Order: sequence, then C-alpha cells, then structure tokens
Amino acid sequence: MPRIVLTLVLNDPPYESARTSTAFRIVDAAIRRGHDVNVFAYEGAVSLAFARQSPHANAVHGRDVDGEDHPTTSNWVRELFELAREQSTKLDWVNCGLCTDERGTDEAVLGVRRGSPADLWSFVNASTNTLVIPTR
Repeated sequence: MPRIVLTLVLNDPPYESARTSTAFRIVDAAIRRGHDVNVFAYEGAVSLAFARQSPHANAVHGRDVDGEDHPTTSNWVRELFELAREQSTKLDWVNCGLCTDERGTDEAVLGVRRGSPADLWSFVNASTNTLVIPTR
C-alpha cells in the first residue's frame, strides 16, 4: 500500500486562534498514524517556528517563568520533528521565504526550511490530500 502523504497550509500567526493548535493536533495525529506530513507556512504562520520565541512569567498570577510553564509554538514544532523521527515518518516544514523576510523571522527551529510557493505546488502534487487552514 502506498504511503499516505498529507499537506497542510497554515496562515495564522502564533497564539491568534484555535486554528493553529488544531493544525498541530492534526499533524501530531497523522505522524502517530505513520503518515508523512508536509507543512507550508504562509503569512503569519512563518512565526510558528521562529527559534527565538521564549516563555514568559505571569506577574498577575504571581508565577515566574517556570511556574507559568507557557508553551511556545516553536517548541511544539520541535516536538513534531522529534515525533516524526521516533515514528520513522517524514515531516517537511517549509516557511514561505517572502513571508519570512517581511516579518523578520528568518531564524527557524532545526528542520524548518525556507521555500516558496513552488514548494507548496510540489507538496500538493505529491500528496494524498491537502488541507488549507486559512485565516478569517
């Protein structure tokens, strides 16, 4: 049976909507089921894998950085790459280079590569199915 390859197109920046966490859950579930996954991050979604994100304290609730335990989307992306290695599947994550330049988010976590809409075209042509998760 041929391997299933899924492509997701993400547009939302970190922390702006539940669409991002839903997309991460879909990628996680696909990898756990042994599927290869392509992610094309476009517009604000290129910030999801920005390597210099950092957790923060929450003075209002009296918690320091460790106590707040605030997740970063860049750590989620790192963990998805680790999961793909553990599951012997392929995660190919491409950040749109033009979008990255516009936002100054050129430092991505290990595994994320810079690309262009041509990569999205290649992803779609090689995929079993494609899901576009647009902004509102």
